[in-house]
Amino acid sequence: MRNLWYLTTIVVLFSACKGGLPFAKKKYEKSSATGWNYSDKNMGAFYKSPVKEQATGPGLVFVQGGTFSMGATEEDVMGDWNNVPRRVTVSSFYIDKTEVANIHYREYLSWIERTFEDEQYVKVVDGAKPDTLVWRSELSANEPLVEYYLRHPSYDFYPVVGVSWRQASDFCIWRGSRVNELILVEKGYANKNQVKTIQGQGEENFNTKSYLLGLYAPQASKPKKNALQDENGRPRTTIKLEDGILFPDYRLPTEAEWEYAALGYIKQNPNVKVKEGKRGEELIMNRQVYTWSSNVNGLRDNRFGSWQGKFNANFKRGNGDYMGTAGGLNDNSAFTGPVDAFLPNGFGLFNMSGNVNEWVSDVFRPLSSLDVDDLNPYRGNVFKKLEKDANNEYQRDSIGKVKSVAVTDEESKKRLNYQKGNVINYKDGDTTSMVSYGYGNTTLVNDKSRVIKGGSWDDRAYWLGPGTRRYMDEDQSASTVGFRCAMDRFGSQEGNGFKNGNNFSNRRQNTRKK
Repeated sequence: MRNLWYLTTIVVLFSACKGGLPFAKKKYEKSSATGWNYSDKNMGAFYKSPVKEQATGPGLVFVQGGTFSMGATEEDVMGDWNNVPRRVTVSSFYIDKTEVANIHYREYLSWIERTFEDEQYVKVVDGAKPDTLVWRSELSANEPLVEYYLRHPSYDFYPVVGVSWRQASDFCIWRGSRVNELILVEKGYANKNQVKTIQGQGEENFNTKSYLLGLYAPQASKPKKNALQDENGRPRTTIKLEDGILFPDYRLPTEAEWEYAALGYIKQNPNVKVKEGKRGEELIMNRQVYTWSSNVNGLRDNRFGSWQGKFNANFKRGNGDYMGTAGGLNDNSAFTGPVDAFLPNGFGLFNMSGNVNEWVSDVFRPLSSLDVDDLNPYRGNVFKKLEKDANNEYQRDSIGKVKSVAVTDEESKKRLNYQKGNVINYKDGDTTSMVSYGYGNTTLVNDKSRVIKGGSWDDRAYWLGPGTRRYMDEDQSASTVGFRCAMDRFGSQEGNGFKNGNNFSNRRQNTRKK
């Protein structure tokens, strides 16, 4: 009987501590700088997130960065001289696998219409709608597309068009906030019933930046498996930027990112085994003319033989030839085609050549390649700061976004890295460059001119090359222009599971114990 009592007591003790002793101490990670425990309320209460790496957002593909020759590879048949080759480096980032489709944009419009249903937001709702009149042509019977292309289910997964650069940028911001709001719901930091009642919220809608600044506080349900703690070791009800749980903003890709992703060089660098893992051979000499090729001759081969003769993009072969002959159609698309049609490139991205041109974030200048930095080149910066009120508190505008103001030249003049807030025209029309633009007289280039890339269903093959570039004003749209989103990559440039820099074993480093 006594033995049975001892056995029962032992079972209860082990059950209570779920596999461990009740008096076992929790092991804390220690700071390598001070030796104090992280996430220990008794030792400074500095919380360290358990998150190690950045996750991949919905719809995105990881693009490992690198160096490449940005610009034209073929003869400049247009004589524009606006894409002079130059070697640059792009850091790793994420980009959409496909162009944004009609159904994605209709989802956005539905949210806009429900959230801003009050009459005071009429301009907000109307401002988000694509210009479906882009399908009209004076001497063509395209009128049915004005009504049907955006809305009919047959076109759900065709690229949205008629969207200006500004509208595309707003979609990216909205998308990032919706993705992060879902994270809060799934982890129990926002009540799903509150998300259901977005109708008429207006400025009280969720926005990632306003949430992180404490300007928006969703009604929290019980956090699931909550590992987040406050300074007293109690479960937290909000997520911070330092937790690494929320995604960075979705945005338009830069021109350099877009062109680099389109080339898909990673397929030219098959990994070879080395003692410390695998490494490619830095092959960038075999420059591809178009985006879909995975070898130097531009053909794709498999065990069944070459796919030579198949159209690998949606474009216009010649005058009056948009899709070939009945019974032998070449690209099977008179206008746009599905966003996941044709062969993906080396990074697994679809339609980086053809289908629709795509907005990128850069302001257009003919000689950008000669002016911009050789690491993450970009023209279009207007530096801003968050605006505060008289009480030194951040503010939201009428649609829920955090207010920001441009950095003034007075604030910038003593800095070492920049001296102006608006640097769109840096080295372009200023005293450094000794050039100027006569907008409306000698050129249509201005500070609202944004780059478009990739060619479209209405373009000849020349425009399918990643190095080609054209532009439109940011408030204009066309039936041949769509977009895809991108996202910054933080952490290892090689991808999750890797560290920055080359890491060698202790034996290779010849380290000795003292």
